[in-house]
Amino acid sequence: MVAVEIDTELAAGLRRRFPGAKVVEEDLLRVPFPAERFKVIASLPFGCGTTILRRLLDPRVPVESADVIVDWGLAAKRAAVWPGTQLSAYWGAWFELSVVRRLPRGVFAPPPSVEAGVLRVVRRPEPLVPASERAAYEAFLARGYREGLRSVVTPRRLKRSEAELGLARQARPRDLDAAQWAGLWRAVR
Repeated sequence: MVAVEIDTELAAGLRRRFPGAKVVEEDLLRVPFPAERFKVIASLPFGCGTTILRRLLDPRVPVESADVIVDWGLAAKRAAVWPGTQLSAYWGAWFELSVVRRLPRGVFAPPPSVEAGVLRVVRRPEPLVPASERAAYEAFLARGYREGLRSVVTPRRLKRSEAELGLARQARPRDLDAAQWAGLWRAVR
């Protein structure tokens, strides 16, 4: 087990509580990840939860699963089926995200200003998009969210995809889930 903690006092407490663990006193944004598959259990700083998740959920990082405590808004937004976001559609190509539970402010000392939630991330057994296509897929999503579905898919292909992927005729980018976005990607690449 490896624990990463930036705060000196908290790192010392971890060493006392878990004498067999390796405690790395460093910013998680700078710690190299293992080369082999690994699991994460963490309470992420509310102010940089998305930044840490962007690094952790890069499809090239061999994270198998993660249970992370984040602010409730972040947990609910990333696990939401609708409305979809560009980042959730991107991560959803390689991971399944869900909210495990809500945590009231009172379970923390000192209590934060917002509620929290446990966000569970599990790597898909079969990715919806190959990791080697991540950059092109990210650009595809960015354009689709910025300019609309017809900017990335021809009207004819979009019409065919309605039945194949279960799309509504006038769907907006936020109406599609990760599997539908990946289906459109496969249809046009």
